[in-house]
Amino acid sequence: MKLAAIDIGSNAARLLISEASPKANGEMDFTKVNLVRVPLRLGIDVFATGTISVKRADSLVNTIKAYKLLLDVYEVKYLKAAATSAMRDATNGLQILERVKRETGMDIRVITGQEEASYIYENHVAENMDKTKSYLYIDVGGGSTELTLFSGNRLVFKESFNIGTIRLLQNKVTEQHWQQMKDFLKTQLRGNNQVIAIGSGGNINKIFSLSKRKEGKPLSLDLLKDYYKEFSSFSVEERIHLYNLREDRADVIVPALQIYVNVMRWTDIMEIFVPKIGLADGLVRSLYNEIHQLKMQ
Repeated sequence: MKLAAIDIGSNAARLLISEASPKANGEMDFTKVNLVRVPLRLGIDVFATGTISVKRADSLVNTIKAYKLLLDVYEVKYLKAAATSAMRDATNGLQILERVKRETGMDIRVITGQEEASYIYENHVAENMDKTKSYLYIDVGGGSTELTLFSGNRLVFKESFNIGTIRLLQNKVTEQHWQQMKDFLKTQLRGNNQVIAIGSGGNINKIFSLSKRKEGKPLSLDLLKDYYKEFSSFSVEERIHLYNLREDRADVIVPALQIYVNVMRWTDIMEIFVPKIGLADGLVRSLYNEIHQLKMQ
């Protein structure tokens, strides 16, 4: 069964097409068929002016039209589409999504930060790890950071903060925002030992690739600090050439590292696993569960 998810983020729009098939033990396996990413950068407009410009709105509509053609070619029957932080904050967000629906037939829903955290948790990465430890999912996006704690086979909390890479680039994150996140983590994780981080988002995936770590091996906090210091010493242009980065990755990778480092420092977490999952993967899994439940009725 082919399933697809569209994630309209503050930095980029992603289309994920997956094949869902049962494994020998009855569990579902989700194989990535295709992943397409378009750097729309909606947050550049929204966090500066509060609205999405006509030019970026046109780019969004054209992107969805292209995605629709791909979905037709791959013969995908089931789709779940969501928009996150930039669209949440845009005063003309719903108006633009109505235009998308009118011109493409695609229904894209703006989800809350809490819902975003829930979809990321849908990947259930921690369930396959040591049950005696606690796992903090850290998902860093352009407009927000979602934090979800999973401990002893149960969900402890899920919280969203308006601290994201594009917001940081535009100086829209205040000391109060940082303090709010720090206080929340210090309060919620007090006395919770042996916490391990699970990172998601394009930036941590890129850092993992650059590190040349083997699949399944964690990155250390010290390594992230080293990368933060190293990348910060170069201009965006230099980062593009030295590390073979796209421009829309080269500028956000430093604020992303700042967020991961701060969260890990405040929670005394020394290692972060990078299973290369994100919101789109969670949307696909959630979509499968919805279809499965409907078939069971």
